[in-house]
Formats: sequence, C-alpha cells, structure tokens
Amino acid sequence: MGLFDFLSNEGEKKPVEPAAKPAAGGTDFFGNAAQPEAAAGESYTVVSGDSLSKIAKNHYGDAAKWHQIYDANKNIIGSNPDHIEVGQVLTLPKI
Repeated sequence: MGLFDFLSNEGEKKPVEPAAKPAAGGTDFFGNAAQPEAAAGESYTVVSGDSLSKIAKNHYGDAAKWHQIYDANKNIIGSNPDHIEVGQVLTLPKI
C-alpha cells in the first residue's frame, strides 16, 4: 500500500467534523488564566498615586475589595499586589 492509497478508498468517506471549542475557564495561548467575557468587567489604566485599594474604593465604593482586582490581574501585577505601575491596564471584574 502506498502513501496516497487512502485517498482513493471510496468506501470510507466521512464528513469532516468541526474542531471542538476550548472549555471556558482554561488558559489562553500564552498559558495565562482565561477569563470568561461576562466576568471580565471593564479596564482601568493605572495613574500616578494609585493603589489597588484606592482603585477599589473609587470603582466599587469599598477599599477592601482590592483582592478581587488583584486576583483578576495577577498575571499583569505579579506576586506583589503593592507594586502596580503607571500605565498598566487592569481589568476591574464585575462583582
């Protein structure tokens, strides 16, 4: 049997099935945690003098909700939630 013999086999024609869609909540191409679109919320660009608690106070009315902002942006902020940089674009999740 040759390499291209399978192409001429008339009896085994099957329709091509569409590729399965990835499950929600997995990872993106780069291995970062993927966020469902509905929970993504809006974006916020960090300005001078900002902290996660100040952003939470202004956006949610409660500075103690800074944890939700940090959890949604760990891949951008890194391991230290006190170290955010001017110009970073953070996702403010819907709570």
